[in-house]
Amino acid sequence: MESVSIVLFLLLAVVVSGAVSRMLPVSIPTPLVQILLGGVIGLSTSYRVELDPELFLFLFLPPLLFLDGWRIPKDELLKDVSTVVELALGLVLMTVIGMGLFIHWMIPAMPLAVAFALAAVVSPTDPIAVSAIAARVPIPKRMMHILEGESLLNDASGLVCLRFAVAAALTGTFSAGAATLNFLWVAGGGLAIGVAVTLVVTRAKAWVTKRWGEDSGSQILVSLLIPFGSYLVAEHVHASGILAAVSAGVTMTFAEISRQAMAVTRMRRNSVWDTIQFSLNGIIFVLLGEQLPAILAGAKQTVAVTGHSQPWWLAIYIVAIVAGLAALRFLWVWASLKLTILRRRQKDVPIHSTDWRLIAAMSFAGVRGAITLAGVLTIPLVLNDGTPFPARDLAIFLAAGVIIASLVLASIALPVLLKGLTMPPEPSKQAEEDQARIATAEAAIQAIERHQHALAEDRGDADLYATTGARAMDFYRERIEGLSEGQAVQMRLQDRLFSEFRLIGVKAERAAIAQLVRGRRIGSETARKMTRELDLAEARHQG
Repeated sequence: MESVSIVLFLLLAVVVSGAVSRMLPVSIPTPLVQILLGGVIGLSTSYRVELDPELFLFLFLPPLLFLDGWRIPKDELLKDVSTVVELALGLVLMTVIGMGLFIHWMIPAMPLAVAFALAAVVSPTDPIAVSAIAARVPIPKRMMHILEGESLLNDASGLVCLRFAVAAALTGTFSAGAATLNFLWVAGGGLAIGVAVTLVVTRAKAWVTKRWGEDSGSQILVSLLIPFGSYLVAEHVHASGILAAVSAGVTMTFAEISRQAMAVTRMRRNSVWDTIQFSLNGIIFVLLGEQLPAILAGAKQTVAVTGHSQPWWLAIYIVAIVAGLAALRFLWVWASLKLTILRRRQKDVPIHSTDWRLIAAMSFAGVRGAITLAGVLTIPLVLNDGTPFPARDLAIFLAAGVIIASLVLASIALPVLLKGLTMPPEPSKQAEEDQARIATAEAAIQAIERHQHALAEDRGDADLYATTGARAMDFYRERIEGLSEGQAVQMRLQDRLFSEFRLIGVKAERAAIAQLVRGRRIGSETARKMTRELDLAEARHQG
């Protein structure tokens, strides 16, 4: 019963945090509000969450990384793939090595393997936290695509590095050669297993659906089970469950193209996954706040590990780590952009001068968030011989401080840096979209014509089918004429005006339905059906 109460408190805090962050007159990121509410829960209730590292890792990371891999725009990612890889792999390795050595030098009492583990968990960035911070100052699309791609890959690379660092701390030994071979198996095996599990499951699901029909509930449940199944299979063969979840999400994008689900299934599934993403990310930050009172209460014991007696030394360490991370990221982003410019010059590609604010914004956008907290909480409680894991509480304290400090700094700096900032222009996709609309309209007309003739041959009454089919085909012919005769701009303006008028009509229809229900002139089932139709129409015209 106590566990259920804790979960309900956490979910309530997540819900309240979203409302509070919108009510505040100043722009405070939702993750910071969630941390504060978690702290209130920790101080005002007797409930305490005892986190099992392995269970925490299993419950939170696979679905979040799976969804990131599923939803990330693949084409946009490929356009800047070199920049993304440089940030996600090169910067992570540089951060783990550089910050690991720096932390060990700064805190000699923290073993080198534990320092590398801490550096590994603070290396991944969190684009969700960045989005929350920049909600009132939109991030340029291209920058957000780079941040999303970086986060997807550096989550996996950082957590894989964490795995090796923890293994070194547990065994007390580290071999570069053995680690390289192990890394190839861990990474390659994890990626392959994620792809294989997703393809097998989606093919089996399509086979069942083709023969016995589709059930939306089971389809959604299958999508929820895929990341956990991929993770478990990979971990069972000692590969990376994290990379398996990521590759499973990426594979889902391509698997769904050829094995489409019903429209209602996709809509419901998107809603379910949106809720899961919101809940899990929120719970992680609320848990951080809930753990803070206990972490702060043990600050004196924690700082004693470092050889000091004053708790403010912990703040100094946090500031030093945040400064080190920011400096490394700034230097890496600057070098990466310079390298990109050099490559383009060699290819005689036109280039634009780099705004210093772009480098600064990319540097401050390296906010640490849910993955960092989830990773540090998975550090084992004890070593193989049963003794407490060295400096575990200190690592958690420093990681939590880095998360909060990076959120606060980014919430102050990013709105200033992003205001009026423009990324290098991206080629317009309007022509591509217009061509796709014409091609799909032509395919629709051909299909309607075939169906019209088939009905006339089987049932007679050709005039009825000809008239009705013509009504449907006129809609598509108008689209083709509007897009192919240079009238695309006028047609899009008409579409926007039509959507505006349609939304006004939908609003009036809702009010009329409410009056009919209150007057008991229609039943609840009829009202539910009509409301659902209005919801679909509103979603279509708002999109």
